[in-house]
Amino acid sequence: MPYHFERSRPGSGHADYMLSPNLGRTIQSIRQAVLDGRKLIRWLKSEGYREISVLGMSLGSWVAGLIAARDQAVSKASLFLTAGSLADMVWTGRATRSIRDSLEPEIEPTDLRRAWAPLNLENYAHSLARPDLDLHIVLAKRDKVVLPALSARFMQRLENAGARLTILALNCGHYSLAMPPYILLAGLSVKRFLSCVDNSPLGWRRKR
Repeated sequence: MPYHFERSRPGSGHADYMLSPNLGRTIQSIRQAVLDGRKLIRWLKSEGYREISVLGMSLGSWVAGLIAARDQAVSKASLFLTAGSLADMVWTGRATRSIRDSLEPEIEPTDLRRAWAPLNLENYAHSLARPDLDLHIVLAKRDKVVLPALSARFMQRLENAGARLTILALNCGHYSLAMPPYILLAGLSVKRFLSCVDNSPLGWRRKR
């Protein structure tokens, strides 16, 4: 993604420009990530790949969700530690407190939601509920970065739209998801999801 790893800006220890108090730059950065993802999908299709899946974690889940909503070539999307409103995530999450502190003297939450409406996955619920797209969601019940209430609201919006949805909620936090046994359970779940070609009788999948 923009500002990550080899795309980091000089002197930066983390991807501080990808999500920041600069509202326009945040939109531009996520838009670039979505465009890059869609370009990669076009290349994969040109190479003969037929089944395209996307997976994203935390901020990457917003990118993956936007790609899945906009690109009909995607048949499966797995979103880890996600919610709908990026504005609400920034306003309430522990990891984004510094962004809120910078924004709070200048903008109200309602205005931030309006400014970042193009990044709100709830606004794409019907696109994510299209019949040829399966969704897999992994959530952390004790998440302090993406609050469970925000994730629950997004899940309800998807269910109301009729999305083909599989949800795994683990009793861990945002960062402890990366530790055993949680990461093993999440990995097994996404492996099942990506390898499943039809409705499974095993009960782990929620059918439309």
